[in-house]
Amino acid sequence: MAQTAPTPGTSPSPPSHPGGINPWAAGGIMFAGVLLMVDGVLGAIKGISGIASDDVYARINNYVFEFNVTTWGWIHLILGVIIAVVGWGILKGSVWARGAGVGLAALNMIANFMWLPYQPVWAVVSLAIDTFVIWALCTDRSKSVIG
Repeated sequence: MAQTAPTPGTSPSPPSHPGGINPWAAGGIMFAGVLLMVDGVLGAIKGISGIASDDVYARINNYVFEFNVTTWGWIHLILGVIIAVVGWGILKGSVWARGAGVGLAALNMIANFMWLPYQPVWAVVSLAIDTFVIWALCTDRSKSVIG
């Protein structure tokens, strides 16, 4: 069977991969799922330590987003458990988990930004993880976004 050259002005179609998924994109999605699970577990640990003892984290005075540390603990615990479940869903290949992963990573970024004065290094690490997760889940073009 003879191959024909692409029409001038058009780009050739990319080579197809088994299953229709680019290996680089599949690796990024898998890594994003693992990172979400890790970030969820770290969030749950942050939450448990905040709930268990009020003196684990620094006390902040006159901060706009100041909650008591136990409240922050519950926020991080609940968010962490949900994020870990969504990370597991991404690893299982669930379609719903990719959109939920982007939304929850964005929500987690906001929570960690507000948490920044309490634990700056831990918050920045979580911000970096969430940034990569959003990038990895949004740049995969293996499936159509529209229709």
